[in-house]
Amino acid sequence: MASLRAYWRFVLVAWQFLPLVLSYARDRRRFLLFGGPRSVSSERRTARARRLRESLLTLGPTFIKLGQLLSTRPDVLPPEYVDELAQLQDQVPPAPWADAREVLEAELGPVEEAFESFDTEPISGASLGQVYTARFQGERVAVKVRRPGVESLVEADLRVVTWTLPLLLLFVDDARAFSLENLADEFSKTIREEMDYEREATMLAEIRANFADEPGVAIPATVGARSGARVLTMEYVEGTKISDVDALDRKGIDRHAVAETLERTYLQMIIEDGVFHADPHPGNLAVRDDGTVVFYDFGMSGRVDESVQRHIVDFYVGVANQDIEAILDTLVEMGTLSPDADRAVMAEVMELAIADARGEDIEQYRVQQIVSRVEDTIYEFPLRLPPNLALVLRVATVVEGVCVTLDPDFDFVSVATTYLGERGYYERGAREFVEETAGRLTDAARASATLAPKLERVLDRVDRNDVHVNATVQDDAGTLDALARRLVTASLFGAGVVATALVYANADTYATWTLGAFTVAAGLLCWRSFRGRRGTRATPQFTRQSLRERDR
Repeated sequence: MASLRAYWRFVLVAWQFLPLVLSYARDRRRFLLFGGPRSVSSERRTARARRLRESLLTLGPTFIKLGQLLSTRPDVLPPEYVDELAQLQDQVPPAPWADAREVLEAELGPVEEAFESFDTEPISGASLGQVYTARFQGERVAVKVRRPGVESLVEADLRVVTWTLPLLLLFVDDARAFSLENLADEFSKTIREEMDYEREATMLAEIRANFADEPGVAIPATVGARSGARVLTMEYVEGTKISDVDALDRKGIDRHAVAETLERTYLQMIIEDGVFHADPHPGNLAVRDDGTVVFYDFGMSGRVDESVQRHIVDFYVGVANQDIEAILDTLVEMGTLSPDADRAVMAEVMELAIADARGEDIEQYRVQQIVSRVEDTIYEFPLRLPPNLALVLRVATVVEGVCVTLDPDFDFVSVATTYLGERGYYERGAREFVEETAGRLTDAARASATLAPKLERVLDRVDRNDVHVNATVQDDAGTLDALARRLVTASLFGAGVVATALVYANADTYATWTLGAFTVAAGLLCWRSFRGRRGTRATPQFTRQSLRERDR
């Protein structure tokens, strides 16, 4: 039965995605099996991305989650797709109460016995679960129930993703194929984790404990006695939606202070604690009347290892100091930027990103703009984005967007710089720099001790004319081969034209046709060498002008 459902879902998915796949195939070969590539404008990409978003919504919960994950992967999709999929909202009509009740009672027993009262109208509905309110031991609680039948649907759709992946790999290059395979594995793991409410309860409790002494942050407590693998009961914490700025103003809440609290909370989660709430869209954030920030829904949560934490700190410090080389070194160490990438080009990209982010006030930065430029660059090169870093990158952009909604003049990097300074990261960085420099000086001193004898031996060989230099020309792109073929075919074409003219003048019809056919063939080969994608064409680079044209 499960396999039959998977086959049917495969047909539905193929029907939804076939037009987009054919369009993409025609971009590579205009007539599918032959023909050159065709250019695709940004407007056409945006239109296709919009159709993709609509298809994902039509296909339901699993593909909505897939779209949300894809919006964090600029190494897989162009910027237009990333921007469009970032708009996917996890809001779908709630399942009927009778179906939800079956799930609830399978986990906790009869509703009337498990709770003192239960409101059967959900207060929110998402693709994988829906939330109700109830009373337990005299307190109001929120009860999150997994959507009925979602497990079998997700398993069928994961099979479809597995079957579809080899077909997609036929249309992409090796670097993006690597990213797609990693993405499929990551998606399967992520969606199963999000359906596991016992894991969510564990992550929620851990993050709540990390902020137990922080009065500006509120995280609901779990009610273990009324929770299970498919039901999660939590303390009900009321608040005003964080993006409702008019309501916040009516209550006299300092929006700038709320934005600063939000950013500092995420900095602590990612840099200090290593475990973080990974879905900070406005629907999961609220504000109490005293300005306390409330966090909901820990289904999407992640962990950050110490090396990534250190690199994130280095990145922020590099941005604050406008140290382009330090930023690029950090991106290389994180695995975001290839060591073989053109550092001069990347340096200009980062320089322009920071310059554009400043605005009129030279001290103002916009981290979201910086990240967006880096995301664009990641796709164009293309590069690989480690999965754990992709989630952190997405969280940073969403949090910055919420902060700017609260306060349009909010300086994200200034707050991060102050936070890092308070935690002593600049002092630690300076100490590490001194230790590293001392080590390099020691190595240099050891090397200098052996330099003089080696230099003397080399000079002696030069004096005896006993020095030979071996040079190897690196031509991985086949540029020299293409140039040689171009010269040969051009020479044959020129000789053929002369020979055909001479034979034609001597009125030898058969020889004229023979040489003419040979000359035409040589001419076509020569023409094709200029039209082909390989050869001596220069690869388009990121320049100030090209970046500004892309932003228009």
